[in-house]
Amino acid sequence: MAAIQIARHNGAIPIATTRGTGKKQRLLDAGAAHVIVTDEEDLPTRVKEITGGEGVRLAFDPVAGPGVETIAQGIAPGGFLVVYGALDPRPTPLPNARSYPALSSSTYTLFEITTNPERLRRAVAFVNSGLASGSFTPVVDRTFDLTDISEAHRYMAAGDQVGKIVVTVDHGRSE
Repeated sequence: MAAIQIARHNGAIPIATTRGTGKKQRLLDAGAAHVIVTDEEDLPTRVKEITGGEGVRLAFDPVAGPGVETIAQGIAPGGFLVVYGALDPRPTPLPNARSYPALSSSTYTLFEITTNPERLRRAVAFVNSGLASGSFTPVVDRTFDLTDISEAHRYMAAGDQVGKIVVTVDHGRSE
């Protein structure tokens, strides 16, 4: 959800992906210009259709694993792939290693920003600017009390959320 908002804020055309159709409309409503349902559509083919055969200039992958191969096939020559998660425990291959396309790839962790004072200052300014302009609106899917943490984990594991799952703590309780 944040990536959609950041893309729109920067003038990019966000293309979102989801495995099933259940989230498609919510992603469109959130500002995705296009949504590809990967269980029903071939990702590289749809990306090429949407981009007039060019492919995307930038792709973000929170999953990693062998799926980076599929994502890489939809990236334009000279494009960039950022892998920022590791939800798939399998090894992540070098994207499109057989054909060595004109593709750059990188990994990312939040510590690259949070441990560098100048980068953190710029990131905070960017987020605050987006919040102030209305370009960024936090999207909360559901809120749970800390006493319901098991239910929150079950909800997260089901993968049906669109937006953040927030856990709150009631500091007013006396026990």
